[in-house]
Amino acid sequence: MDSSALNSPELQRFLNQEKEKAMVSEMIGKLTSACWDKCITGTPGSKFSSSESTCLANCAQRYMDMSLIIMKRLQQ
Repeated sequence: MDSSALNSPELQRFLNQEKEKAMVSEMIGKLTSACWDKCITGTPGSKFSSSESTCLANCAQRYMDMSLIIMKRLQQ
């Protein structure tokens, strides 16, 4: 493979998309782990309790909000 193929815009676009996918996957894994540990204190049943559901929703929202704030700060 020649160097022009390695530097093609299509390849760069593909690599950037793959990096973004990996970042999203990593963020979801961290979010899931953090919120699960915080909100699910007992053995889970077939359904979450209303307090567990509320906790998970709030935790995920706070996690996403903080991630956006951090990304904006890093871009400045």
